[in-house]
Amino acid sequence: MSEDLPASELPPGPSGLPVVGATPRSILDGLEFRERMADEYGDVVHWDGLDGHNYQLNHPDHVEHVLVHNNGNYVKGDRFQRVLGPLLGNGILNSEGEEWRRNRHLVQPAFHPDRIEVYAEMMTALTEDMLDDWTDGERRSIHDDAMELTLRIVSRALFGVDIDQYVDDIGAALDSFLPATTSLPNVVLPDDVPLPSRRRMDRARETLEDVVDDIIRRKRAEPGENDVVSMLLAARDDEGVPLSDEQIRDEAITIILAGHETTAVSLTYTTYLLAQHPEVESKFVAELDSVLGGRRPTMGDLPDLTYTEQIVKESMRLFPPVPGIVREATGPDEIGGYPIPAGARVFMNQWVVHRDSRWYDDPLAFEPERWTPALEESLPRLAYFPFSAGPRRCIGDRFAMLEARLLLATIYQDYHLELASDRNLEVIPTVTSRPSEDVSMVVRERTADDTPGTDG
Repeated sequence: MSEDLPASELPPGPSGLPVVGATPRSILDGLEFRERMADEYGDVVHWDGLDGHNYQLNHPDHVEHVLVHNNGNYVKGDRFQRVLGPLLGNGILNSEGEEWRRNRHLVQPAFHPDRIEVYAEMMTALTEDMLDDWTDGERRSIHDDAMELTLRIVSRALFGVDIDQYVDDIGAALDSFLPATTSLPNVVLPDDVPLPSRRRMDRARETLEDVVDDIIRRKRAEPGENDVVSMLLAARDDEGVPLSDEQIRDEAITIILAGHETTAVSLTYTTYLLAQHPEVESKFVAELDSVLGGRRPTMGDLPDLTYTEQIVKESMRLFPPVPGIVREATGPDEIGGYPIPAGARVFMNQWVVHRDSRWYDDPLAFEPERWTPALEESLPRLAYFPFSAGPRRCIGDRFAMLEARLLLATIYQDYHLELASDRNLEVIPTVTSRPSEDVSMVVRERTADDTPGTDG
């Protein structure tokens, strides 16, 4: 609980209800609430919440202060642990201090640039396997396809196993768990109150534990050299004590969530944007034809696929896979001239900062061409932070960027995707920014006579 402050020391912000403050509105209104706070109140916003002071930071410099310059004063916090702890336990996304440093150090080799290069061929091969199941003219759930594909890539690349038989179970578990994290009763009611959302979360954890326990058994029987689970099984602390199965399980579940969910939603949003902007798709496909000439893309091609990278960056700007970050102050601080008391919760939203007209001309437009070296030099450092920043920057950022570019290049060489519905896509902010409904596409196979962005 954060300490009381006189009203004169608080930044502007909305009034709320007794006891719960503005917490219900912040949850029920989702991203709209965050946008409204920035529009109405400026760079530092305050509202009373269920557990004390809440601050929303909307300026890149303030975000950088929390995530980079004074990161030692900020932790994930009790609310974050309450929401994600039931699924992720004490994995690197949730853990703090020495335990976080130790586990990140253990997992880091799997994301070394030399290892990531090995994953590239696997990524394109599995994408081609997916495309083998597509039929010209059929209607498909692109989000479902993306979730299944990225899960297969994570399991093969980072776990060294094939978990195809569990794909549906994992997808159903995450589909159940993540929306439950935004349930208002789950946030405001004490932990001992039985709720349907909490029962769904428990069942999701049980499902994922069964999957990961099977992976651990298989890797104990046949350990690999470079996969994450084998590394964790072989790890010893300073006294020679191995990690417990529970610790290994928590890390593996964290990687399942973070390692495929973010790339899957990014792929979904990018295909959605390309379907709405045929001129961008046309330029994209022209680059693929020029650089690849019909062959499978490799990691060595990426420096020449500059427009492909611009598309991914712009998609992650408009639809950041993680829409917001929260931290809790362990000690007092000052941001933007306002005191931040110990215990206060601080929200920093990629969704808001990435769409700020101070940093981006016509910020709601999908314009990959904006990503020039001149723009990137002109931006405040954290005007763009899809992978967070500072010591807790996403450990898999290179993996995710490699995967996004290779998957898109492989898909769009062979297919043009048309939206099956003209309804605007709405986003639900959970841990990730999930589409509120199925994203259906009609897939059209390209032929040699095709003009990119039109029917063949």
